[in-house]
Amino acid sequence: MHLIVSCSLNKNSKSKILANYASTLYNQEVKFLDLQTMELPFCDGDSCYDNPKVKELSNLVKESKSIIIASPIYMYDLNAAAKNFMELTGRAWTKKVVGFICAAGGKGSYMSVTSYMNSLMLDFRCIVVPRFVYTDRSGFDENYNIKSNIKERIEELVDQITLLSSKIDH
Repeated sequence: MHLIVSCSLNKNSKSKILANYASTLYNQEVKFLDLQTMELPFCDGDSCYDNPKVKELSNLVKESKSIIIASPIYMYDLNAAAKNFMELTGRAWTKKVVGFICAAGGKGSYMSVTSYMNSLMLDFRCIVVPRFVYTDRSGFDENYNIKSNIKERIEELVDQITLLSSKIDH
């Protein structure tokens, strides 16, 4: 099973639109997780791990072959919900293949996903697909349809993450 995590809490989320498109591209089982629909505790490094929903999500991450994080970019970083999700599910990320789909307000913060990637690589030995998808509003038409060049990049990401995850012993 492959996992896509939509981290935006905005009801008009562009990163969620991108994530939904990615979920249609899998030939194998894919689970779409929408953090907007969940009440998760904030990671306190202590009792949050006893929360039944956190245990369920940790198991989902642990059982997945790959994970795509779809997140908006706020203040040159992934949103707080994405970081909280990683902190809550912690060691379940170990040795996962991970990709990113990001939507931002401008073109200048395309490197903002780097600190999140570094944490996954160094703390959990994840393999991060280096060609992540990043777009601003120019990746959408006036009706919020994804433009073809962005669709192609999402298709490439899903192809790469599927291929890489098939080569790793889970």
